Amino acid sequence: MLDIFTDFANWLTYSVIGLDPATRLGTSVHFFIEDTTKILFLLVVMIYVIALARAALDLERVRAYIQGKNRFAGYALGSGFGAITPFCSCSSIPLFLGFTSAGIPLGITMAFLFTSPIINEVAVIMLWSLLGWKFTLAYVVIGMAVGIIGGMILDAMKGERWLKDFAAKAYQKATQTVKEHPEETAIQPVQKMTFAERHQFAKNELTDIVGRIWKWVLIGVGLGAALHGFVPDGWFAENLGSGQLWSVPAAVLAGLPLYSNATGVIPVMESLIMKGLPVGTTLAFCMSTVAASFPEFIMLKQVMTFRLLGLIFMILLANFMVVGWVINAISPWLFTGF
Repeated sequence: MLDIFTDFANWLTYSVIGLDPATRLGTSVHFFIEDTTKILFLLVVMIYVIALARAALDLERVRAYIQGKNRFAGYALGSGFGAITPFCSCSSIPLFLGFTSAGIPLGITMAFLFTSPIINEVAVIMLWSLLGWKFTLAYVVIGMAVGIIGGMILDAMKGERWLKDFAAKAYQKATQTVKEHPEETAIQPVQKMTFAERHQFAKNELTDIVGRIWKWVLIGVGLGAALHGFVPDGWFAENLGSGQLWSVPAAVLAGLPLYSNATGVIPVMESLIMKGLPVGTTLAFCMSTVAASFPEFIMLKQVMTFRLLGLIFMILLANFMVVGWVINAISPWLFTGF
């Protein structure tokens, strides 16, 4: 079915516009048209379908459910909740405050915050269509592992000590309430939505998400098209090959000044891999861009001290570098198509 987008790009680029397929410009424009039409079509269809399924999901009920679980199950649930919520790093912060105010341990809350910008249904749809199911599964598992491990480390170091005063007081008060009045954390029954209500929810969700991300799709695909058409084949493999250990930390540091969500960075990821950049190095760069960017840390400064921000920063950098090195080492067995 997806061949229809290739055929459409061939017709529009080479027959209508009249570009030569042997030129860099022709290759870039073809890439842009094919990926843009394919991504936007899949997003419209899949976001609506997924929103129908999510229509009955009550975020407060999920929060209460997480609150009632043991610590280790909580890490996985917090990370999983972050993976299914379509928030960028900045829009996740209000929900982070809600979790903290509910007395949920900081590590579980941070597992959510680490995972949320890296993984969402939009990113999964795009990855599956562009790079296949194996890469998508690896990306989801790695993104959740980053959240879980980061949360465990923060809890082990009692990171809640370094919240800003107002956030720390809210957390301490909520924690005390949970201990003294556990009945207040009970899950309340949720009223089921009719199909008409779910349809309206899905339609609103579709309009909202596509309205927010369409420009990121165009920007991301545009950058990917430029890389695809104008960067010589093999350049990344020769200069940032997997045998060069320094290339992974270099990629992580290169992603820090940038800011994008997963939607915008995935087409760039596709082009980097197609041009020969090792899979692990590509993942490290893209995760750094999405989850450890300076704009996110500026937002987090509202609720965290510099000591806690520095700790989170180092945890993320270490995780991304380890991910890059490990994936580069095992990619010949996992990603034979790249």
